[in-house]
Amino acid sequence: MKFRVVCRKLYDYVRYDLKEIAFPSSLPDPPHIKKRPKLTWHDRWCILKEATRLYGSSWVRNIGPELRPNDYKKEEEDKDDEASTYNGEKKGKSSSEPSLLEDLAVAARGGAETLKPALQKIYMTRASTYTNAMKNFVETYQEGLKDQLQEKAEEESRQQQKGSEAMKSPPPPPPTS
Repeated sequence: MKFRVVCRKLYDYVRYDLKEIAFPSSLPDPPHIKKRPKLTWHDRWCILKEATRLYGSSWVRNIGPELRPNDYKKEEEDKDDEASTYNGEKKGKSSSEPSLLEDLAVAARGGAETLKPALQKIYMTRASTYTNAMKNFVETYQEGLKDQLQEKAEEESRQQQKGSEAMKSPPPPPPTS
């Protein structure tokens, strides 16, 4: 008998609990939420077309000379012919720092050893930006909270002063008829 109980419990665990652990189900929707009807194949096709169009248009066409060197050779020759000088320097990106995408492209060509520090730099800058934003948010939130508490305290003190002045003054005389 015990063997059957153990087998049944093991079967139930695998069938229900393990499935829920591996693939947890979401919470049910609240009762006021209306379920959307299923889309037709035509609607799905239209959505897929629009999504791919938007995705394609979101890509920047000018990725950088590291990824498309042949395209940039022609442009650089044209720019050299037409380049104007300002205080002895050529205008363009030559004097500015390389972009993040260009840094990653160069690091990716170098392999995992050069890519890891570049990714760490990106994550560290994001983390420091996030912590700075959180500190700034907390500081401004505390300042706003202090201002609200001061305004509330001033309002209460005004009401108490009005109440004490009303108590000190004699009551108005009753109307005579």
